[in-house]
This record gives sequence, structure tokens and C-alpha cells, in this order.
Amino acid sequence: MNRDILKLAWPVFVGQVAVMLNGVIDTMMAGRLSAVDVAAVGLGASIYICVYVGLMGVLLALAPIAAQHWGAGRHDRIREAAGQAIWLALALALPGCLALGWTEPWLAFAQAPDEVAAVARGYLVAVAAGLPAALLFRVFYALSNAIARPGTVMAINVAAVAAKLPLNALFMQGWQTDAGTTIVPALGGAGAGVATAIVLWLSLALSIVALRAMPVYRALRIRWPIRPDTAQLRELLRFGLPIGGAYLVEVTSFAFMALFLARLGATVAASHQIAANLAALAYMVPLALANATSTMVAQSIGAGRPDRARDYGRRGLRLAIAIACAVSAALWLGREGIVRAYTTDAAVIAAALPLVALVAAFHLFDAIQATATFVLRAHRITTLPMLVYLVCLWGIGLGGGWWLAFVAGAGDSPLAQAVAGAKGFWIAAGASLLAASALLAAIVGRVWKECEAPAPGAAPPLQTGGGRPLAAAPSPGSPDITRNRSR
Repeated sequence: MNRDILKLAWPVFVGQVAVMLNGVIDTMMAGRLSAVDVAAVGLGASIYICVYVGLMGVLLALAPIAAQHWGAGRHDRIREAAGQAIWLALALALPGCLALGWTEPWLAFAQAPDEVAAVARGYLVAVAAGLPAALLFRVFYALSNAIARPGTVMAINVAAVAAKLPLNALFMQGWQTDAGTTIVPALGGAGAGVATAIVLWLSLALSIVALRAMPVYRALRIRWPIRPDTAQLRELLRFGLPIGGAYLVEVTSFAFMALFLARLGATVAASHQIAANLAALAYMVPLALANATSTMVAQSIGAGRPDRARDYGRRGLRLAIAIACAVSAALWLGREGIVRAYTTDAAVIAAALPLVALVAAFHLFDAIQATATFVLRAHRITTLPMLVYLVCLWGIGLGGGWWLAFVAGAGDSPLAQAVAGAKGFWIAAGASLLAASALLAAIVGRVWKECEAPAPGAAPPLQTGGGRPLAAAPSPGSPDITRNRSR
């Protein structure tokens, strides 16, 4: 079972790292320009993520729904669910674009310095143009993970990040001829947003090519437009809204950290952005394992094997804990070299080093809560995790961080200095993840108890070939699409 999970996890990991490298590239290239640019990119990216992730999470309801259909061999239902998810993505894109394009409320709340706000404003307008493509691509992402084809998404994400570096250079630094004629103006940090929008549309175009060209997707006969189906849209929303809410709580708890810390100047904001970038990059490891575990659990449930779903969940959680311990150790031991790779500014390096140490400390709990959440999602349990996130991440993490940073850290004592500014927020974030992982693990434990015996009337176990990943049982007359042809 470990092999099954790892086989699915590594393409997810590579693909997610490629996505995260877009942010790393933005931060590093902006850092070579000025502290203002890196702070503006961090602020703009935080606002974009607040909007995008909440909307994207709603669409990820397609993954457990389609995975259970796949495990049961209901390929026609996958086609219908994917078509409805496209309608949902288009409906969500409109308010998302409006929220990003209306920059003034965000920048006023952040109270960022004028020079930082000016660059962040251009960044936000640019990424708003790419949001529809990002949401539509998430439908393809959810579908690919549900049918255990993460390799296709990985290939598209790698191609996208390969295009990101030259596009960033073009729009951030500009292009002038030898005679001094400006062809593309230098946009600084805002140019990173332009490059991001182009990359998002490129990714969507490649996903459409994959749907048309690859046999595994062609066999599902996904076509659009189709008539909107109220019942299926309600099902997507019923499971998707809590997922989107959970993502929104998780991301905004860290995004509001950036908004609060922007008030303390470019150095503090830049050091926080480095730590947040690094934490998100490290998170890709448990996220990949959680995605793979969720796929196997959901397929097992669809195949009528709750006992196997429980076993996959346990193996995934153990793998996540073991690998997280190794990642945390690497972050702790290599923190100085890692920070210096981000920036050459001595003040930013000094401010970022203790934050990276805190990232290493709480990464373990981040891994536990992520895996537990995805296991519950495979069981279509989404509301309870959202409530846990709301209490822990907003209450303990954001509320506690604000108190540590601005109240307890307001004095001159050694204790106050230890929790002042960004350090207070990261200490509280670690405590919030500890509480969330404990609560979510307890909920998973209750679910596993219910999986001790198959439910009355459950379908007979499928033959899985000695522990290989569960594949869908093809419907009579349907093409054989049970092999992973993308890898």
C-alpha cells in the first residue's frame, strides 16, 4: 500500500513543486530588484491566494466524487460531474475577477506604504486576468487526480514553470533594443503578475490538448458545453463549499499575517514572505501524499471496500509523519543557506532566520492535519474540517498571533522581543496547527472505527492484483481505461 500511495504521490509532488516554484521565482527575482518589490509581490500574492484558493477549493469537490465513481466503474457519472464543474468554475470566475480588480479595499486594509501599494496594485490587476484560466484548470486537476492520472498535470505544471522564468525576466526587467527603444517596459514586481496570467492561460490550453489527445481522457468522452444540472451542481456545492471554506480559512490565516506585518515595514514583510514561501514549498510533500492517499481511499470506498479505505488512510498518515520529520530536520539544519538563497539583504536575512526555524518546528503538524483532512474529504466529510480550521487557524493562529506580535511583544523585555512582530504570528501558527492536527486525527479515528466491518449490503471486494492501486471496473462495453497510460 505504501508503494501505491508513493506511486501516485510523486507526480503530484513534482507538479505542486512546479506550481510553488512560480512563487519562489517571483520572490527571488523581486528580491534582486528591491525590498519594495519583494514586499509588493508578497502582498499581492497573499491577496490573490485569498480569492483564488477559496474559489478553487469549491471545485475540488469534483475529486472525491469522481474518484468514488471511478472506483465503482461509473464512467458516465464522471463525465457528467466534470461538465457541471466547468459551469461552476465559470460562475465562480466572475466574482473572483471583480474582487481582485477592486484593489483599493485590500490595500487600504493592509496599510502598506505607498510605494509597496503602487506595485501591488499592478500585480493584482494582472493576475485577475488569469483567474478564469486558473479555475478551469483546477477542474482538470481534480479530474486527473480522481482517476489516478497525476502525471498529466505534472507535465503541464513543469512546462508552465519553464515558461515562467523568461516571462518574468521580460516583464519585470523590460526589453530594450540596442538603440535604446523600449519594446516592453520594465514593470518591476507588477511584471510578475503579468507573467503569471500568461502562464495560467498556457496551462489551460495544454489541459484542453490533453483531453482531446490522450486516450484515457478521450475514453471518458468529456464534452462541453452541456446543459447545467441543478442536482449535480448542488452536490458539488454541498461538498465543495466547506472545502473552499476550509481553504479560505487556512490561507487567509497566513495571508492576514502578511497584511498585518506589512504595517511594520518592507524588511519585516520581506522576511515573512521568505518564511511563508518556504513553508508552502515544504507543504508540497505532505500535500502530495495527502492527495494520493485521498484518491486511494475514495476509490476504495467507491469499490465497496471500506476496510481497504481505512488501511490506505493509515498508511498515508504514517508516511506523512515519517517524511515530515525528515523535512523539518533539513529545514532546521540548512536554514541559513536557504535564507541566503532568497536574498542578499543583511537585515532581511537576520529577520528571516528565526522564522525559518519556526517553520521547521510546525511542519510536522502541518503534515498531520493535511493528511487527515484529505482522508475525511475522501469520505465526503468536509464540514467538520472546516469548523476545526475556523476555530484553530483563525482563533489560535491569527488571533493569538496578533496578540503575541502587537500586545505581548510591545515591551522591551527579552520575552516581549522573543514574540514581537513576525515571530509572534509564526509561534501562534504552530500552536494552531498542533490543535488542528489533534482534532482532525480524532475525527479520522472515529471514521476508521466505522470502517472496521463492511457496511451491510456493500459490494463484494474487487480483485486488486496483490495490492496494486484500485482501478475502476469497466462498465459493459466501455473501453478499457484502467491502466495508467500517462506514466
